[in-house]
Amino acid sequence: MSKKKNIFEEIVRPILVLTLICVVVSGLLAGTHAITQPVIDANAKKEADAGRIALLPEADAFTQLEYTDDVVSEVWAADNGAGYVITGSAKGYGGDVPVMVGITSDGTISAIQVMDNNETPSVGKKVMEADFTDQFKGKTGTDGVAAVSGATYSSNAVFTVVDAAMSAYQTVKEA
Repeated sequence: MSKKKNIFEEIVRPILVLTLICVVVSGLLAGTHAITQPVIDANAKKEADAGRIALLPEADAFTQLEYTDDVVSEVWAADNGAGYVITGSAKGYGGDVPVMVGITSDGTISAIQVMDNNETPSVGKKVMEADFTDQFKGKTGTDGVAAVSGATYSSNAVFTVVDAAMSAYQTVKEA
């Protein structure tokens, strides 16, 4: 009988105790996640909306619309009707060049933002600078926008995204 007691105390009891501890800790983690996840999601949406509002300052908040193609990945409509922020990417010299385009409700570009990319520093990355991006303000496309000298692939990637964003704008505003 003492041998059975030893087996229980040496093997079974520690297994049961550790299992119970794991179940309790897992339950506490699940409860913490359930409580904090809505707060995390709300903060992430606020942060993302702040980035979109930087491109379309008249907007208050955004709702994502259903639209994608080979270039455009997201279309967000301003809840107050101020316009749209459209995100897309196209192939540059060093890989994909992601761009966000703010388009007002009258179809003019309020601003563009070229996101972080792998283009060549001091050449292709110049498409991220205000000297290039500010050329798009007030325009309805890429006409009249000068490419960055020596950065043809990078400039063309931005032009491709802006043209695709304008096309997406035409589609979603009619819907």
